[in-house]
Amino acid sequence: MRTTVTACAWAVLATLLTLWAVPAAGAGDDAIRYADLIRTRYEALKSFDADFEQTLTHKESGSVEKRKGHLLFQKPLLIRWQTAKPHEETLVVTGKEIWDYLPDEEIAYRYPPNLVQDSRSIIQVLTGQAAMNRDFDVKTAGKDGNLVRLVLYPHEPSPQMVEATLWVEPESGYIRRANIVDFYGNANDVRFTSFRPDARISSAEFRFTPPKGVEVEDRIDRTIEERELFK
Repeated sequence: MRTTVTACAWAVLATLLTLWAVPAAGAGDDAIRYADLIRTRYEALKSFDADFEQTLTHKESGSVEKRKGHLLFQKPLLIRWQTAKPHEETLVVTGKEIWDYLPDEEIAYRYPPNLVQDSRSIIQVLTGQAAMNRDFDVKTAGKDGNLVRLVLYPHEPSPQMVEATLWVEPESGYIRRANIVDFYGNANDVRFTSFRPDARISSAEFRFTPPKGVEVEDRIDRTIEERELFK
């Protein structure tokens, strides 16, 4: 069974399509400047191809689980999130559905696409689509090496996100790491070890058909929390 930790990439994993016209109340000048830089950069970005390292921390038990994987993104919101063994998993997001395939358990789940369309979704944050200046108070938190840290506090906290920290390249505006903390204090940290903007990605990468013999559990018509994904 998978560790129960509120998501990224999709508690993974901020602003590609959403307008950020109004600055967040309480945000400093630097926070507004960096939020605007991210918005400008991701409005122009059409796709990216990235490798990542994910660390899931469960506060109550103190357990820490580390994973590696690969993330493909293409506008408007096409996602392929794949983690390597021993926690192998494939998540494919399209405008019609989300597939979550667990080879070791020989099961594939089908979810509705609106599961990852909230600004507080980890995948909205990781792909630069969360509406920062509309839905969050944004504050700067110094530098970590050559990256600037931004802390996001949602105006309306949800079980999957009460706080998020972003590590951003100050020159380019690209997000290189995100840490999402949920209501229970669990953390989902995703760090890009490589990031290739405007990569050419085949449309076939965003198609998924369950392999023969795999059980399919269809949850397309159910109310599901994002915490079941990207963890």
